Amino acid sequence: MAYIDFAQPLPAVGDGISLPAIRERIRAVATGFSPMEWQIVRLARTDGRASLREPGRWSRLKTMIFGTQPHFRLADGKLEALRRLAVEAWYDGFAVRPSAIRDFKKAGFSDGQLETLLTAVNAERHHFKGTYA
Repeated sequence: MAYIDFAQPLPAVGDGISLPAIRERIRAVATGFSPMEWQIVRLARTDGRASLREPGRWSRLKTMIFGTQPHFRLADGKLEALRRLAVEAWYDGFAVRPSAIRDFKKAGFSDGQLETLLTAVNAERHHFKGTYA
């Protein structure tokens, strides 16, 4: 029979992690994404496919003529991988490129989060397509 010593602090609390941080981790695991990550997914809906491409000759020429243009990349690599996959999901549904999925997983996201993202975006795509079509 196992014995739990309730007089000792739990390892997660004893490691110096604050209670709100622990709650946020639990909420992120339970919902799939944190509120900020869901906001990135929603905002990715307005990004065009051009935001996925690397700057080329044309964008450098436009920069020389018109000055600096706003760029779509996020500073955080993990959030950028989420944004890129979300942009593809908004346009293509479940038919996203394998390289985008690989980058998404390499950034630290799980298969469950991938499924949650694609299912949520696809449901929204069909909802809006049915409303406005």
